[in-house]
Amino acid sequence: MTTSHDLVVIGGGPAGYAAALFASASGLDAGLVEESKLGGTCLHVGCIPAKELLETASVLRTVRQAAEFGVTVGEPVVDLAVSQERKQQVVDGLSKGLTGLLAGRNVTVYAGTGHLGVDHMVTVDGGDPAVLQAPHIVLATGSSPRTIPGFDIDGTLVVTSDELLSITEAPDRVVVIGGGAIGCEFASMLCDLGSSVTLLEAMPEILPGCDADAAKAVRRAFRKRKIDVHVGVLVHGHDPDGSATTVRFGDDGSVEVDLVVVAVGRRPRGDAAGLVGTRVEVDDRGFVVVDDRLRTAEPGVYAVGDVVATPQLAHVGFAEGMFVVRDLLGENPVPVDPSTVPWCIYSHPEVAFAGLTEAAAREAGHDVVVSSHRFMGNGRAMIVGETDGFVKVVAEKGPDGRAGRILGVHLVGPWVTEQLGQGYLAVNWEATVDEVAAFIQPHPTLSELFGETVLSLTGRSLHG
Repeated sequence: MTTSHDLVVIGGGPAGYAAALFASASGLDAGLVEESKLGGTCLHVGCIPAKELLETASVLRTVRQAAEFGVTVGEPVVDLAVSQERKQQVVDGLSKGLTGLLAGRNVTVYAGTGHLGVDHMVTVDGGDPAVLQAPHIVLATGSSPRTIPGFDIDGTLVVTSDELLSITEAPDRVVVIGGGAIGCEFASMLCDLGSSVTLLEAMPEILPGCDADAAKAVRRAFRKRKIDVHVGVLVHGHDPDGSATTVRFGDDGSVEVDLVVVAVGRRPRGDAAGLVGTRVEVDDRGFVVVDDRLRTAEPGVYAVGDVVATPQLAHVGFAEGMFVVRDLLGENPVPVDPSTVPWCIYSHPEVAFAGLTEAAAREAGHDVVVSSHRFMGNGRAMIVGETDGFVKVVAEKGPDGRAGRILGVHLVGPWVTEQLGQGYLAVNWEATVDEVAAFIQPHPTLSELFGETVLSLTGRSLHG
């Protein structure tokens, strides 16, 4: 027996459940197929558990600095087993809320693996066997951690993010392979938890894709914290010896560690939905091929989230899930622009940005003017004791030589992931520095440094 829906989504991560929820809110009958846990990587082995453990690291760091504020405490000791319990409570609470929300919106959830075949038929194998059909299908099969040759994942000595997020004891010595956002977050967290950390990155700088000044600032901060950072190096394998192993890298480098964390990005699961008999294409990287409206070559079939070649961010998945619903309803929505989405990295110091880096703006042919202000002169930053970092604004230079449209906003420092909103809106509304500078910034706040940085681009500044 075949069950019909207006829309069937294969994959219950952020992109998939967003599509199903938004479809239901738009009056469509939606079915959602998920082979594991609703919420996907983000909720269970990604964004949420990682940030919870990073918050544990932040609390530990704060307690260690308590004496600076006149608060006398003993040397803090972290109990990761307790932190893991708290993490699971957060995950379980959000998971329960998501399940209730889908039920409340009358989204029919099928437990099992969905396979898309001819004529928009979706066969569900597993917990809830079913055959579904709908005029519109959304592929949201997500991604999995990438691995590298010579480092077989055993879950004990060599791990990915999946296994690391369940540790109950910090290793004495650890090497993190990959200096992107995930690798930098893990290196920062493990350092705070007391591990001796080595970070290896193949590219010339950590945090590829970030503004060069931001990446350099984080690398300096890491080295100040005794994180041993090596850039421009390849790893060549490792030699286990009991409970430890020696990782070989670069020309003749090596380091003995108790744990290897492979954090070299995520692999799209483009072929996870079968696709036999369809015109859906999967490229050699594993991404489902889509046009700028996230449509595949099979009419009525879309793909969203980590499985397409757009930024692998949960909030981008949310936006894409809502976009395809608007598109199939004929509302002609504006496509998500990958170059202007917000990015947040929760290392210490934090990094947040939206829009073009200074280098990318120049490469795109823009004549630019740049302003940068440091947190060391910000009153709130001094109060909270976090003065490392800066705000950098990249603006287009007009014919009269004055700064005009804001092209990019880049922040490094305390709680910048919560400060990006103004910069993101400025970039996406194509606001000019004159327009943004006219707004009043509350004082004393960390966010007023953004206003000060923009104000200086008008040719007149207050404090800077």
